Amino acid sequence: MSYLRTMDDLNDIRGRRCLLRVDWNVPFIEGKIADVTRIERSVPTILELVRKKAKIVILSHLGRPNNKSDKDSSLCQVIPIAESILKKKILFVEDCIGFSLSQSVSSLSEGGIILTENVRFYPGEENNDPDFVNMLAENGDFYINDAFSVSHRVHASIEGLSRLLPSYMGRAMQKELSMLEVCFSVSKKPLVAIIGGSKVSTKIDLLGNLVKKVDKLVIGGGMANSFLVADGMGVGRSLCQRDFSESVRQIVFEAQKSSCEIILPQDVVVAKEMKKGIATQSVSTRSVPSDSMILDIGFKTIEYIKQVISQAKTVIWNGPLGVFEIEPFDLATVEIARYVAKLTKEKKIISIAGGGDTITALSHAGIVDEFTYASTAGGAFFEWLEGKDLPGLAALSSSDGRLLLRERDFVVCKNQVSVEL
Repeated sequence: MSYLRTMDDLNDIRGRRCLLRVDWNVPFIEGKIADVTRIERSVPTILELVRKKAKIVILSHLGRPNNKSDKDSSLCQVIPIAESILKKKILFVEDCIGFSLSQSVSSLSEGGIILTENVRFYPGEENNDPDFVNMLAENGDFYINDAFSVSHRVHASIEGLSRLLPSYMGRAMQKELSMLEVCFSVSKKPLVAIIGGSKVSTKIDLLGNLVKKVDKLVIGGGMANSFLVADGMGVGRSLCQRDFSESVRQIVFEAQKSSCEIILPQDVVVAKEMKKGIATQSVSTRSVPSDSMILDIGFKTIEYIKQVISQAKTVIWNGPLGVFEIEPFDLATVEIARYVAKLTKEKKIISIAGGGDTITALSHAGIVDEFTYASTAGGAFFEWLEGKDLPGLAALSSSDGRLLLRERDFVVCKNQVSVEL
C-alpha cells in the first residue's frame, strides 16, 4: 500500500524551480484554438505556485511533430490565450533544455512563469531517453505532474522526471482522480458506453474490455464503418480499417458471450465530399452509395440511441459520433450529448465523458459542464478504468502522501471527499 504525493506535501518553495508538466495539447480548427478546457484546468496549480513564489517552468507537448521546424506544433501559439486565462505574463523560451532555458530560469523572478517549447520536438521525450531526462531535470528543483491525460505514457517529462526529482501531483490531476473515483463508486447499472472516433485500431483493447463490463455498447464515428464492413456491408469511400475485421468480429463474439448488446448505426448521413455546404442524403447502412462517405449517424439511429440512454443509469462517453467539426455532420454528437446532459440535470443518470476530442465535441454542443464529470484524458482515462498501472502516477508514490494507491485505482483519503469501496 502506497500513497501519492500532492501539493499539500510541499513545504516552503519560495524561489525554488518547479518543472510543471501540463497537457496543453489543445485542438486547432482552421488555425484557431477550438477548446481551452485543458488550459483552464491547469490554472489552480499554476496560480498556487505563483502565490507561493516558486519559479514555474511549464512543460507540455502539442500534437505529434515530425521535427523542430514543424511550426504548427509550436507552443508559442498557446501563449496569448494562456496569458488571457491566467491573467499573468508568460515568457516563452524556444527550447525545453539547454543554456538559453537555464539562463531564462535563472533570471526569472519569484512567481514568474516560463512556457518552454514542445517537449516532443526531441525524440528523447517519447523514448524516455535518460540523457534527455537529465537535461530536462537540470532546470528544476522539484516536479509536478498535472497532466493526467498523458500519465499512461512512459515519456521523459512524465515518467522520467518523476524518478529524478522530488515529485507531486498537481491540483487538476488530484481533482480528476477524486471525481472519477466518486463517479464510479456511485455508478449503477444498466451501464451504457458510447464509443466514437475515427479508428478502431486505437481502441481494440478498450472495446474488448468494455463488452465484458457494460450492458450496451454504442459504436459511432469512423470506427463504426469497420464494424459494418466486418458484417459484410459496403461503406463506399468512407474511412475504414478493413485489416481489423477479424479483431472486430472477435469483439462481437465476446460481446455475445457477455450479453452485451452492440449498437451500430442503422442509417447514416453520406456525402461525396467532407466539407461544409455539400449536398447530403440519409441512407440505410445497407445501401451506402459507392461514391459517397459516411460522415454522421442518421436520424433513426439517433432516436434509438436516445431510447437506449433513457433506460440507463450510467453513461460513459469517449469519441465523437460523426465529423462534428463540419456542419451538418455534428448533428448526432450534439443531439445525443444534449440528451445525456438533460438526463444528467434531471438526476436520472450519471454521465462520464473522457478524451480530448470528446471534450471538444461537448464544448461544441455547449454542454461540457453539464455531464457529471468530463475528463480531458482519453487513453489514460480508459487505462485507469481498466485497472492498468499508469506510469506517471506510479512514480509519484510515497509513504506520506494524500492519495492512496490501491491495486486497481486511486482513492482520495483526505481533503474534499472520502469514498468507501
